Amino acid sequence: MAFIPLKQWAEAVGIDPATARQKALRGTIPAVKMGRDWFIEESTKNTDKRIKNGKYLNFRTKEN
Repeated sequence: MAFIPLKQWAEAVGIDPATARQKALRGTIPAVKMGRDWFIEESTKNTDKRIKNGKYLNFRTKEN
């Protein structure tokens, strides 16, 4: 269980460090703030909860 800086983790998983900080502030990822810096476990995976399967595509159209 090795902790690394959040910026380094964000670059490793391919997201912007600002996005990673926002996720940490919201509690979406399990990051810990030590002093002024955020740290996260190295083995943590990036979660993306957006709906990408098209399930809600054209949900406003009326079916008659």
